[in-house]
Amino acid sequence: MMIAACVLMTAALFFYMFSLPSRVEAGEEKTRLAFLNERKETVYENLRDLNFEFRAGKYPEADYEAMRAALEDEAAALLAEIDALENPPLQPKGARA
Repeated sequence: MMIAACVLMTAALFFYMFSLPSRVEAGEEKTRLAFLNERKETVYENLRDLNFEFRAGKYPEADYEAMRAALEDEAAALLAEIDALENPPLQPKGARA
């Protein structure tokens, strides 16, 4: 009797965990600008962590400089793209897109 109860409980648990809901709602659709801002925050956080870990002695200076340069390059590219999306170039009067 106990084994049957355990098997039934296990089957119910698996059904609950792996059954798909009848309706799946889509999340909020992200714009390119929102994605870039999230990525920028992540890169800034990685720079802060890298600086902390270097000061804690986890990385030699050469490795730190290389990783910092790569993160700074990525941050600069993100900022440039964010700026281009937020401030599109003005077209001269009479010009058509």
